[in-house]
Amino acid sequence: MTRLLPASREEMIESIHEYQLTRRRFLGRAAAGSCGLLAGLAQIDAFAQEAASANASKALVPARSPLKITKLETFIHRSSWVFVKITTDAGIVGWGEMLKDKSKACAVEAQEMSKYLVGQDPRPITHHWQAIYRHGFYRGGPVLTAVLSGIDMALWDIKGKALGLPVHELLGGPTRQKIRVYGSRQDVAEGKCTAMKGALRDDRPAYKYVESVGYVQRAAKSFQQMREQFGPDVDIAFDFHGVVQPQTAMLLIKAIEPYQPFFVEEPIQCQDVEGMAEIASKTHLPIATGERIFTKWGFRDILTKRAATIIQPDICYAGGITELRLIAGMAESYYVPLAPHNPQGPCSLAASCQIAAAIPNFLIQEQGVKTHENLLKNPFKAEKGYLPVTSAPGLGIEIDEDKFMAHVGEPAPYQRTYDRDDGSVVDW
Repeated sequence: MTRLLPASREEMIESIHEYQLTRRRFLGRAAAGSCGLLAGLAQIDAFAQEAASANASKALVPARSPLKITKLETFIHRSSWVFVKITTDAGIVGWGEMLKDKSKACAVEAQEMSKYLVGQDPRPITHHWQAIYRHGFYRGGPVLTAVLSGIDMALWDIKGKALGLPVHELLGGPTRQKIRVYGSRQDVAEGKCTAMKGALRDDRPAYKYVESVGYVQRAAKSFQQMREQFGPDVDIAFDFHGVVQPQTAMLLIKAIEPYQPFFVEEPIQCQDVEGMAEIASKTHLPIATGERIFTKWGFRDILTKRAATIIQPDICYAGGITELRLIAGMAESYYVPLAPHNPQGPCSLAASCQIAAAIPNFLIQEQGVKTHENLLKNPFKAEKGYLPVTSAPGLGIEIDEDKFMAHVGEPAPYQRTYDRDDGSVVDW
C-alpha cells in the first residue's frame, strides 16, 4: 500500500520554525528578567525542539487526511504476553500489549473489537476508548480493561507514526530527558542501575495468617544483609506481592523499618483498601500498590483513602496510555508519584516510558524481564540506570516480526501454590 505524503512539507517545517522562534523569544525575556529563571525549562524546551525538528519530515499522513483501520490481529507469546496489531490503509501499523493473565480470553475478546474498529479512523483515540468501555452493559473487569489497554496503546502508536512524533509529544511534550529504571540484584551488582526490587521471604513466601517470630526475624535479617551489601545509596524496594495477610504484614514492615526500603509493594491484597490505608497510617515507609487495579475509578479509592503513597498502574491492564495519563493527573493532586508496573514485553515498557516522559509526578520505571529484547529491531539501551526519552515516532520501537512470530505459541501457565504443611491453596 502506498503511503500518503504531507501535502506541504515546507509549510509544516515553516510552522515549526515559527513556533521555535516564538518560544525562544519568550524564554529569552523570562531569563533576562529573572537572572536565569527557567533554566531547567529551557533545557527541556531545547530537547523538545530538537526532537520536533528531527521528526518534522517524518509525518506519513497529514492530520486531516483520511485514514482507516483495515485489520486487527492478536498474538499470544509463549511467555503468555498478549499482543494486538492494528493495520491501516496507509500501511501504518500499531502495536499494543495486554494483560498476560487470562491470555486466551484477552486475545479472543480483542478480536471481537474488530467488529467495531475496522473501517474507523484510528486517530480519535479517546472516543474509541469510551465506546469500547461504555457500549457493553457490564463495565470494567480485568479482561475488558486489558483488551482496552492493548488497543489504546496500538492506536497511540499509529497516531504518533502518522504525525511523525513520539507519543509523549502528543501528550504535551517531555517533562524530563531520561527515565530512571530499576532492575535486578545482578543489575545493581554490575553497576547497571542504582535501584532494585526484591521479595521479602525466609525459605518461602509469608503466606500463613500469622507467621512465627523466627520467620519475621529471618526475613528482616535477609533485608539487613542486602542493605549492608549494597549500601545506603542503592534504593531497594520490597514486594510483598499481596501474599502477606494483614495479621503478619505490620510485623514484617516494623521489622524492616530500620533499613529503610525504597517502598513496600502490595503489603496485603489490594482489594482491602481500608486495610492498606490502616497499614499506611502506621508506618513512615512509602506504601506502593496498583498493578492489579484498573481505571481511574479503581485508583480513586486508593488515593482518597490514602492507602498508598506511590501508585503502580500497569499500562497493559489499567486502561492504556489514555487512562494512565488521567490516573497520573489524579495522583499528582495528592502528591503521589507513579512507578509503573511492567513484568511484560516491549510494548509495555515502551508505552510506560511515553507516560514517564510526559508526566511531572514520575518516580521510577520497572524494566521488566529482558527476554523481550529479542523481539525488537533496536533493543532498549539503558545507561547507568536511565533510559533516554525517545524521539522516534509512536511508541518509539519497531517489532522484528520474523523474530516475534517465532515466539508465538501456547502460553505458559501461571504457577499454582499450596501450603506445604497442610496443602491449602495460598497466594504466590
